[in-house]
Amino acid sequence: MKIVSMNDVSREPFPNPIFTGPDVTRQLLVPDSKEFSVNMINFGKGVRNKFHAHDSEQILIVTAGEGIVATEKEEKVVTKGDIILIPPGEKHWHGATPDSEFSHIYVSRLGSVLTRLED
Repeated sequence: MKIVSMNDVSREPFPNPIFTGPDVTRQLLVPDSKEFSVNMINFGKGVRNKFHAHDSEQILIVTAGEGIVATEKEEKVVTKGDIILIPPGEKHWHGATPDSEFSHIYVSRLGSVLTRLED
């Protein structure tokens, strides 16, 4: 068994073309998992990722701030304690509202493929 405290995991800059801005950090919460990718993503105000899809389910667990999770058909405001299940293949994005920073844990199958669908 291994127990991780999110407060003990350092935030590292996470520059990636999937994001609309540079103010994003990542915390690798369970780097030794053989089955899951489990990370905390911290978004600066107004920063989101671009439309994308995964080839497996993705779970988001909101830990701080106010964010938006969107598909082509709807946008939902989410806050601390909300849990979002995104099915495989669903085109979506998620990130911070213009007035709030936003953090979520994401859980996905290790090795799953993300396809960016927006430039």
